[in-house]
Amino acid sequence: MRRSAGYHNHGLHQTGEILEDENEKLVDGLHNKVSQLKELTIDIGVEVRAQNKMLGDMDDDFDKSHGILSSTMGRLKRMAASGHNRYILYLMLFAFFVFFITWYIIRSK
Repeated sequence: MRRSAGYHNHGLHQTGEILEDENEKLVDGLHNKVSQLKELTIDIGVEVRAQNKMLGDMDDDFDKSHGILSSTMGRLKRMAASGHNRYILYLMLFAFFVFFITWYIIRSK
């Protein structure tokens, strides 16, 4: 028994509508995923800018501490060159004392 052409076309039309609906659902899902990726990339960009600012601030702080340390080392060299060896001894005793106190505090915990 042969089916009529009208019935056959109606079945193709329904299949086309089903495929169209599935495609629309897939497009909506893809749109949602693209939106999520866009939000994620924006968040990553904000985080990168914040991290770059923090690194710049740290670089400035290290430059400042380098200047302070350089001047301190210069003064220490001048003091050592002046021939006052007892100041070096006092400095070494002070450093040993601080090390000992720190070691004792850490050990007692």
